[in-house]
Amino acid sequence: MSTPFETVPFGQRLADAVAARGPLCVGLDPHAPLLERWGLPDDVDGLRRFTDAVVEALAGEVAVLKPQSAFYERHGSRGLAVLEDAVAGARAAGALVLLDAKRGDIGSTMDAYADVLRPEHPMAVDALTVSPYLGPGALQPAVDTARLTGSGLFVLARTSNPDAAALQSAAVGERSVAQVVVDTVRGWNTPGWVVGDPLPDVGGVQDLGSRWGATTGSFGVVVGATLRELDVDLDGLGGPVLAPGLGTQGGTPADLRRLFGTGRAVVPTVSRDVLAAGPDPAALRAAAARWAEALG
Repeated sequence: MSTPFETVPFGQRLADAVAARGPLCVGLDPHAPLLERWGLPDDVDGLRRFTDAVVEALAGEVAVLKPQSAFYERHGSRGLAVLEDAVAGARAAGALVLLDAKRGDIGSTMDAYADVLRPEHPMAVDALTVSPYLGPGALQPAVDTARLTGSGLFVLARTSNPDAAALQSAAVGERSVAQVVVDTVRGWNTPGWVVGDPLPDVGGVQDLGSRWGATTGSFGVVVGATLRELDVDLDGLGGPVLAPGLGTQGGTPADLRRLFGTGRAVVPTVSRDVLAAGPDPAALRAAAARWAEALG
């Protein structure tokens, strides 16, 4: 069973999971073509059979499972029931669960979205992806909940979709939008910092606290593995980097090393390249193992 939220912060639990299982995060993306490839119907029964197979095969093997909420929501309340069972099953098998929902709103609405980080929630997860584009202060309810419960957040910063730069590279004064996001998350990982305070000075040196094996902050950013170059400064982030885009989108382990080096807490995400090996459980495990070996 996963460690209770209030005992150990997410950042440390993530570092411990990576030390025990490696850094691989596998996404659960049960879209209709994948269900068809598995020989399953695109309905709640097919969704459940797919999800149960992935959780059974991988929840005891990989550090993080990342269900994409939209593929469960499209099946209505019964689809969310499948997701709820999957989250509980994955955490019981020792995997951390990062809910990929990309929530972002203001006030009480953001507070309600963040309830999924509370241990008493029926679908309590370890961490949640969030969108910052209503402003850093809009995410404060989620930050407060994560701090209270020892959960984590991953904030979209410099993502892997091809047209992301249209917004994320836009200038805000002397910084890009993406850099403002990274700097804000860096502040969240600094004790006592709140939105509106001057950003903590890290002196331009890489943050040793963000390396695996040391205590890691619970607030991370999403930076794609498909970037031609790393155009945001991650020094002093103090938390993990979620790196999607590996496999089908074209990202490789070499790209991770090129972009992030070896001194950062990076969580590489693979979905379709692992899931395509199903429905055989042994084939799923073998595909995840190949990626884990490639990631070193």
